[in-house]
Amino acid sequence: MKILHVTNFFKPSWEAGGIARVAYEISKNLVKEGHEVTVFTTDGFKSRLKIIKNKPVDVDGINTYYFRNLSNYLTKRNIVIPYYLPFIARRKIQDFDVIHIHEHRTLLAVIVHYYSKKYNIPYVLQAHGTLPNTIGKQKQKNIFDAIWGNEILKDASKLISVSDTEVDQYLQMKIPSEKIYTIPNGMDTNSFCKLPAKGTFRKKYNINENKIVLFLGRLHERKGIDFLIKAYADLIKEKNDVVLVLAGSDDGYQDKTELLIDKFNLKNNVIITGYIDTFDKLAAYVDCDVLVYPSILEIFGLVPFEAIMCGSPVIVTDDCGCGELIKKASCGCLVKYGDVTDLKNKMKLILENPDLGNKFVENGQKYITNNLTWPLICKKIEALYENCIYKT
Repeated sequence: MKILHVTNFFKPSWEAGGIARVAYEISKNLVKEGHEVTVFTTDGFKSRLKIIKNKPVDVDGINTYYFRNLSNYLTKRNIVIPYYLPFIARRKIQDFDVIHIHEHRTLLAVIVHYYSKKYNIPYVLQAHGTLPNTIGKQKQKNIFDAIWGNEILKDASKLISVSDTEVDQYLQMKIPSEKIYTIPNGMDTNSFCKLPAKGTFRKKYNINENKIVLFLGRLHERKGIDFLIKAYADLIKEKNDVVLVLAGSDDGYQDKTELLIDKFNLKNNVIITGYIDTFDKLAAYVDCDVLVYPSILEIFGLVPFEAIMCGSPVIVTDDCGCGELIKKASCGCLVKYGDVTDLKNKMKLILENPDLGNKFVENGQKYITNNLTWPLICKKIEALYENCIYKT
């Protein structure tokens, strides 16, 4: 098949978040299966990529167009305007058998949707948890949906959800259930075969023998960082040998995070690392005693499963998508979002009972290996593409 992926950001713009990684892994695995894969993306997130713009570039066998953004200032604020895309889309869209659009509230999606309809090319839409408009820029999202977004969702041949949580979100957007297919994100388990030496992260950030509670992700209001800090503030009243590490780039919430840290007088107990690369991320997983994933409105997150592959137990909120699999595999603790006392108690439970944490990790690693590897996931996506083409 000739397949087009459409995503705001792509390798190597990993700081943009998990969508870039998912689009890359799907594309890479489809190439391995013998498909011809093209990607339409842009030239960077926080800074412009030093790469050929507006022309195809080979990225691990993937034919990739990095369209120059009109303004890097706007891109940093998630306003992505690849002004040259329409000229290429007009000529190239008709060459593809199927299109995979990542996120629907993007200008790339608007442009590709227009030409896919014009040339009758089926497309799969994967929202990646962006459907709700209840947090941040609600007015802008409502306007976008009224003009373009609802139409982009309605015209998709199939829509991928990664969890039951996201299925419900699609249904709330009036998407027929028969068009929704649940396929979780996959994992590259090979990347966990050789891990950083234990103590690497501790040494870099001058952490002594204290226990480490780790949060890893972008500093965004929906990530539940305020919830975690409140629970941690209660925890250290009972266990003062615990440090909290917040690892990830700022996504508009760091100032509020620092104010909250000051409010609870935690300046000497909390480390904010900023963006960390893949090596340091793995080192953080290896050295932490428990990873907490306290997100709200998170349809699926790989962070807990990455931590498990590195040997660390996890605590996640029960209404996020990955919580469904954590419960199914009996590989971690679940807490209700906002229940500060419960989160404090679960952190204390894991920190004081390493055998329980080890059992969770054992269960999780077995489940991941048997169900969440990228080759297994991409076989399901490949079948979905074929279904779209056959029914067109």
